Amino acid sequence: MSRLEIRKTMVVVEEIHHEGGPVAETPLLRGAALAVIRNPFAGRYEPEIQSFMDELRPLGLQLAQRLAEALGGADRIEGYGKASVVGEAGELEHGALWHAPGGYAMREVLGGAKAIVPSSKKLGGPGVRIDVPITHIDASYVRSHFDSMELGLNDAPRADEMLVALVMTTGPRIHARAGGLAASEIKGEDGLR
Repeated sequence: MSRLEIRKTMVVVEEIHHEGGPVAETPLLRGAALAVIRNPFAGRYEPEIQSFMDELRPLGLQLAQRLAEALGGADRIEGYGKASVVGEAGELEHGALWHAPGGYAMREVLGGAKAIVPSSKKLGGPGVRIDVPITHIDASYVRSHFDSMELGLNDAPRADEMLVALVMTTGPRIHARAGGLAASEIKGEDGLR
């Protein structure tokens, strides 16, 4: 029997037209899919927690599919990231259980993206915010796609909950001009360049 209990989910999409410079011909879309779940380990130390990652996999796929669809389809996605926030009765290691289910789900939905999915995690209470790092889906060194999205919900996570999140973007920062490896120069050999 699965220990996964979802209290609520949310999908949100930002449409960015400019950041003080010229209006972009095509707006950048930056979106997130979040779920608030019960932490089955809250309030106690449990030595074996890895099995919960398997129970999180369907949630990861569901959130990744919903988010890609909200952004216009998997073929439009160029950047991604993930995060978790653990309520105060849990521990940071519980949030680390989101790494594989969230990351592999996005890679699967996006057709095998090569770059490591950047992540952040923290402990916090209702209303806490977290910055989710974003990089290019195929090469972590593509500087134009270094980004972040701040997320949070006013009522989560409660002490015995976790908030898990996926983030995707449809392109580089809207006025990217800081140089470095360009997306058009990706070799795609190791997920870095």
